[in-house]
This record gives sequence, structure tokens and C-alpha cells, in this order.
Amino acid sequence: MADKPTVLIIEDEPNIRSLIETVLSKNGYVTVGADSAESGLKKIPNLKPALILLDIQLPNMDGLECCRKIREDPRSKDIPLILVSVQSSDIHKIIGLESGADDFITKPFNPGELLARVNAVLRRSRQAESAPVPPQLSDGFFVLDLDNHEAALKGRKLKLTPKEFTLLVFFLKSREKVISRDVMSTHIWERENLDTSRTIDVHIGRLRKKLGKYHWVIQTVGKVGYRYSPEGEKS
Repeated sequence: MADKPTVLIIEDEPNIRSLIETVLSKNGYVTVGADSAESGLKKIPNLKPALILLDIQLPNMDGLECCRKIREDPRSKDIPLILVSVQSSDIHKIIGLESGADDFITKPFNPGELLARVNAVLRRSRQAESAPVPPQLSDGFFVLDLDNHEAALKGRKLKLTPKEFTLLVFFLKSREKVISRDVMSTHIWERENLDTSRTIDVHIGRLRKKLGKYHWVIQTVGKVGYRYSPEGEKS
């Protein structure tokens, strides 16, 4: 039992929670349930789950607010998190991802899809933990603390979501190279067919906004994708 990953399932519908627990427990996971955001938040410090499955439509505190609290807490900010919702529109997915979620799955879901998403997010998390990377990336503009997921631009600290930070790391490592949306989808969201490229574009737009007057370092390259070009022309 000790070597099995623990998944915290924060879901107020008993039948849905039971289904998720059954699917995951049959595939090598230990599951712990919570029927409210408040209950789930109390369990996290001692439980230290490998992953959190969080329903958006919860009583009292909803899943988005719960997600933001998880990301604000140093003890839980790096725990992989998948949001679950009956809402399938792009805007709901974007809001969910911007709240700090690593992935998003819509009810009703196929058990196979649920398991695949859980496996993919955990695999991505393990790869990030084991990758031999320097503790810091820096150039004339940015200093990125890879251990603490903190970013500074020209000495000014940036408040970034996990996805925005990951995007910035990817850009700095691919300096002056054109990165297509397909490549971003594969390496950052780990699936080539994102529902729409708008998800990526919105993330980039919000990242640029946080860069203020230096927004031009991330350039749009036609309909292909983006390029990090700090030596490029201001646009």
C-alpha cells in the first residue's frame, strides 16, 4: 500500500465519488474521498496526496475557489490537480486551467478517459521531479526559480499560474525558436488535440499581460505559434 499513489477525490455526489474510487482502486491507486471543499482542504496537509480530483460544483466553497486555495498554500501548491465539471464549454475549461488546474475532465466521463488523464498528469509530474534541470533559468529579462516555481522580470516578481510558469520555462529553453501550438499542446498539456487552440492563445495572452511593457518578448508567428525573442523588434 505504501508505494501506491494516493488520490484525493473531492466530490459531493456519492455515486460519482464511488465510481471514481472504484476505477482508480482497481488500477493501483489508493483513494480518499471528501464531500466538500472544506473537508478536502483539511485532509491535504496530513494526507499529502499524489494527485487531487476536484469537482467544480461543490456546496459552499466551489471547486475553483478551492483550487486557488490549494495553489496558494506552500504545502500543496505543486500537487497535480484535475478539475471535474458538468460544464464543457471552452470558457469553463480556460477558467479552470487559469485557477491552477493541470487538466480538466467533463461529466459524464468515460472511466477509461479518467484513468488515462490521471496517469498522464502523474507521469508528467514525475518527469518534472526527476528531470536533471538547473535550479534556476535566467537571461537578461527573466530569473526563474525552478524549485519554488517563482519568476521575476527585471527584478520584479511575477504572480503566475502553474501553466503560465511552465510556458515561460518552455519559452526560455526554446529561445528564438518558433514553437507551434501542436508542440505546446503535446509538451505542456500532453495531448496533441486540445479542444481548441484558443486555450493556448488565452494562456499566452494572459501571460503577456503580466509581462507589462515587455509583452513583446513573446511574439506571434503567423498562424503557426509563438516565439520567445528578447532580441527581437518591439511590437
